[in-house]
Amino acid sequence: MKEKSVFVCQSCGNDTPKWAGKCPFCGEWNTLVETSVAVGRGKAKRERKKTKNKPQKLSEVKNTAFSRIKTGLGELDRVLGGGLVPGSVILLAGEPGIGKSTLVLQLAEALAGKSNQDDPGLKNQTVRDRKTVLYVSGEESLAQIKIRADRLELKTDKGLYLSETDVEMIGEQIRTFKPEVAIIDSIQTLSTDDLAAAAGSVSQIRETAARLIRMAKDLSVSVILIGHVTKEGVIAGPKILEHMVDAVITLEGEKFANFRVLRATKNRFGATSEVGIFEMTDRGMIEVSNPSKVMIEDRVRRTPGSVIVPAIEGTRPVLVEVQALVVNTNLPVPRRVARGVDFGRLQLITAVLSKTLGLRLGNYDILVNVAGGIKIQDPGADLGVALAIYSSLKNKNLPAKTAVFGELGLLGELRPVYQAQQRIKEAQRLGFNQIISSEKFSSIKAVVASLRSN
Repeated sequence: MKEKSVFVCQSCGNDTPKWAGKCPFCGEWNTLVETSVAVGRGKAKRERKKTKNKPQKLSEVKNTAFSRIKTGLGELDRVLGGGLVPGSVILLAGEPGIGKSTLVLQLAEALAGKSNQDDPGLKNQTVRDRKTVLYVSGEESLAQIKIRADRLELKTDKGLYLSETDVEMIGEQIRTFKPEVAIIDSIQTLSTDDLAAAAGSVSQIRETAARLIRMAKDLSVSVILIGHVTKEGVIAGPKILEHMVDAVITLEGEKFANFRVLRATKNRFGATSEVGIFEMTDRGMIEVSNPSKVMIEDRVRRTPGSVIVPAIEGTRPVLVEVQALVVNTNLPVPRRVARGVDFGRLQLITAVLSKTLGLRLGNYDILVNVAGGIKIQDPGADLGVALAIYSSLKNKNLPAKTAVFGELGLLGELRPVYQAQQRIKEAQRLGFNQIISSEKFSSIKAVVASLRSN
């Protein structure tokens, strides 16, 4: 089998026979890397025996009943839509050190037969049938995995572990042991001898993922692939990887904060609106069954710049504390710092406050933070951010037991947000009986006038 050199784009995965500064397919610059590929594989594939396949009507297709595999981690099951589907392939991505390997190691031991008395994270779960789990690590040796398992005080030894990067060897072990769940940590470390490219290249990621996906479908094995992210925060490798898998879930949060949010961005077997919330401890990931209470329990009460917001994470309301600090600046261009909220939304809210309320915010640095290290994408937090900025600027507290939500328009109007009643019920459940929202006020100017009169 001969080899030839082509230039493969590390962004889109397409190849060209000549190098160019700009990829002719996706338009990205400086992404073409020379790669050796084998010639003749297409002919070998054509010579394989092919099975007959013909089109069918959907009415002729027999429904195959399947039962989801409960992972034992309720927050993960919520994100997946009820558990793992046999034969599905899930891509779990996140920044380095965020807790991906810790989470899947706990998952492997839970599936392999951990009882609900062994782990606080399973205290609300029933004891399940044991599953055969194969954990494959291309980044750590078995000794390193054991050190981490001992640190997490994982008490069972039912799972199977393998340190390997060759996808053919991994496939052979999966066919031999026939696990119900296979965990690959990580897809960027795998390679096949059929390609001369280095592990982690676009061609290797695409080929090794395709082989694992085909194996998962043929053997009805649930496969979880751990994926790295780039410095821009996107999943490393070709974008086609996200299209190939059945579900893409990301683990988010500040590396040195306690909370982690598991969020689905794609799910063929469930909703993409669900999120799971975990707390990172010295014993690994612990499920947070009552996130609202945990998020605000350390709050410093009656402080200017602090506002409680019932935000929607997935389909459930979560109370978070939005903090703002407005201070005089000596810089020609004042700073705008956003942690936990979108920077563009902060710029928009600042402009609306300046225009609608006549606030001279151009002389101040504005820093906004969501306590707990989580990120909220809910537009219903706009009003909370605006009032936190106003409260810090005027050095005036909001009334006690007040919760705030509402979307802020460019003209200063307050727009209704979805699940308003669920937000109100969650706030009242934790004792916040005074609600400031678009249901009571039509504009930010009306809200500020009400606060001035109190």
